[in-house]
Amino acid sequence: MQIAFIGLGNMGAPMAANLAAAGHSVTGFDTAGTTATGVTNAATVQEAVANADVVITMLPNGQILRAVADQVIPAMAPGATLVDCSTVDVDSARAVAAQAEAAGLMAVDAPVSGGTGGAVGGTLTFMAGGSAKAFAVAAPLFDIMGQKAVHCGDSGAGQAAKICNNMILGVTMIATCEAFALADKLGLDRQKMFDVVSTSSGYSWTMNAYCPAPGVGPTSPADNEYKPGFAAELMLKDLRLSQQAALSADADTPMGQMAAALYEQFVENEDGKGMDFSAMLPRFQKRTRN
Repeated sequence: MQIAFIGLGNMGAPMAANLAAAGHSVTGFDTAGTTATGVTNAATVQEAVANADVVITMLPNGQILRAVADQVIPAMAPGATLVDCSTVDVDSARAVAAQAEAAGLMAVDAPVSGGTGGAVGGTLTFMAGGSAKAFAVAAPLFDIMGQKAVHCGDSGAGQAAKICNNMILGVTMIATCEAFALADKLGLDRQKMFDVVSTSSGYSWTMNAYCPAPGVGPTSPADNEYKPGFAAELMLKDLRLSQQAALSADADTPMGQMAAALYEQFVENEDGKGMDFSAMLPRFQKRTRN
């Protein structure tokens, strides 16, 4: 398959490399000039997409996605499929899908979960929105880049699933970090805390698979001085997207709103930028009740 990959950053580059390693012909483009193993770089975004069966984008936000779509969609071959793997607002995802479909193209919004490790290892989870026909075109590529792909519904449904999932993740990580900080102050050993909670009703992914306490549970960024597997500023981005969607949908999400406010404080006014989102634990350790 002829594939164009737009956005060869920390996530896009290994995803594109995995497609090339699987035998697909992949042409890449990134405004920063970055490259990926096995991927042929194009001089312009239009050159990258001209002969592609599938165009995959992995971009920072909805505004950039809309700008790239304005360049890419007119240059794509009729009948080709646009697969956006960025995490963006639902409105941008739906607008770009409508723009693609009006141009005679198919479109899928397919944000991912799994971070840079999942991108490198080909173990991402894709949450996809779009028609069944468009999803069927993209599905074999999802199988290469990830371990699971769920067709969530029409355009925008992939983004909706991603931001709902990550709202849960952000809220749960804060609760996990608060609980460890409280356990410390109560004199409870962290390993004992983990042994109880990880096999009890407090079980969660943030406790069992991504424990924020160094030396406890499976290896996580906490064991590497909180160097990011999933950066706090990316969690803030996703929580802001969840609240933007909640406002648009008139949904009451007080815990999501509080999580967004806490990560905003951590990233913008404290030392959270450039740290893993689980670095909330040392933050709470240093704080008192006031």
